[in-house]
Amino acid sequence: MNKSSIINLLKVSAVALALQACGSSESKDKKAEVAEAPATEVISLQKGAISTSFNVPGELVAYQQVDLYAKVNSFIKKLNADIGTQVKAGQLLATMEAPEVNSQLSGAQSRLQSQEAVYQASKATYKRLLETSKTPGTVSPNELDLALAKQNSDLAQLEAARAAYKESGANRDYLTIRAPFDGIITARNVSAGAYVGPSGKGSEMPVFTLQEQKKLRLAVSVPENYTGALNDKSEISFTVKAFPGKTFNAKVNRLAGALDSKLRAQRIEMDVTNADKKLLPGMVAEVHIPVAGDGGAFVVPTKAVLNSTLGVYLIAIENGKAKWVPVTAGRSADDKTEVFGELNAGAQIVKVASEEIRDGSEVKTTPAKD
Repeated sequence: MNKSSIINLLKVSAVALALQACGSSESKDKKAEVAEAPATEVISLQKGAISTSFNVPGELVAYQQVDLYAKVNSFIKKLNADIGTQVKAGQLLATMEAPEVNSQLSGAQSRLQSQEAVYQASKATYKRLLETSKTPGTVSPNELDLALAKQNSDLAQLEAARAAYKESGANRDYLTIRAPFDGIITARNVSAGAYVGPSGKGSEMPVFTLQEQKKLRLAVSVPENYTGALNDKSEISFTVKAFPGKTFNAKVNRLAGALDSKLRAQRIEMDVTNADKKLLPGMVAEVHIPVAGDGGAFVVPTKAVLNSTLGVYLIAIENGKAKWVPVTAGRSADDKTEVFGELNAGAQIVKVASEEIRDGSEVKTTPAKD
C-alpha cells in the first residue's frame, strides 16, 4: 500500500468516526428530550352541580284588571271617577239613566200588587168554603176542590209577579257601576250623556278600566332548556329602566306547565308586592333567573372537554393509554362544564384535553394540582 492510499484511508476513518459521534450525540439528545417531557395532568371524574343564571325580558302586568261596561243600554248620568282615581271595592263609579227601565219597574210593581189582591181573595174564598163544608150537605166536594185549585193557581201567579218585580229591580240596580276590587282607574272612555251598553251592544269601548296595582304579576317566558331547573320556590331578581341601579326581588308563584307552541318556552309568573306603586303595569323588566343544578351530572373543567371535528370527547386514561370517550356537554359556568355519556365515577380524565393526545397512545400521567 503506497503512501497516498494510506492517507485516503485515514481520512475516511476520521469521517466515519465523526459521523458516529454525531449520531450518538443526537440519540442521546432525543432520549433526554423524551425523559424531560412533562407528564399529563389527570383528574378523578366526579358528579357535581353547576349553578348558572340567565337573563330574559319580562313584563309587569296588573294583578287584577277589568274593563267595566254598562249592563243595560242607557245614558251616562254622572261619572264619579276619572283616570288616576283610587277606588275601593264597592265604590260607586258611575250612574246611568234609562226611562224604560223605571217604567218596567213601575209596571212590575203594579202587577205584583194586583196579583197579591187576587190571591188574597181566592185564599179567603177557599177558607170560607172549607169552614162551611164542615156542615154536611152545604158544599159539594167538587166546589171545594175548585176553590183550592184557584187558590194554588193565584199563588203561582203571585210568585211569578214577585220574580218579575225582582228582575225589574235588578235591572234598575244595573244603572250603576261599582268597583269590583280596590284599584286605580287607568282609562275612562265616555263622558256624561254618552250612550252606553253591554260590550258589542252600543259600547265598543268600556266605560272604565280598573287595575289593581298594589300587587303586580311579572310574566316571563323561559326557554325550554331551562324549564327543568325551575320550580314554584325559585327566587329571581329584576330591574326596570325607570329605576336604574335598583334591584327588585320576587319568587316564582305559577308555572304554565306547558310550552308555548310558537316560542317553545314556558310562561311563569311571579307576584310582586308594589305597596308604594312605583312599579307600573306595562313596564318591561330585565329578569335575572338563577338555575341550580341537581347534582346528577358529571362536572369537569371546561378545558377537559375536547371539541374536535369528530365530536365532543373526554380523554380517559386506562392502563396508561388514552381513550377518547364520546360525551354530550351540558351547561357551563365558572370554567366548569356538565358532561353526559358512558362515564364512571372515579375514572381518570385528562385535565387539559388536546388532539395531540391520540386515541390509544401511551400517556405518562400525574395528579393535577388544585
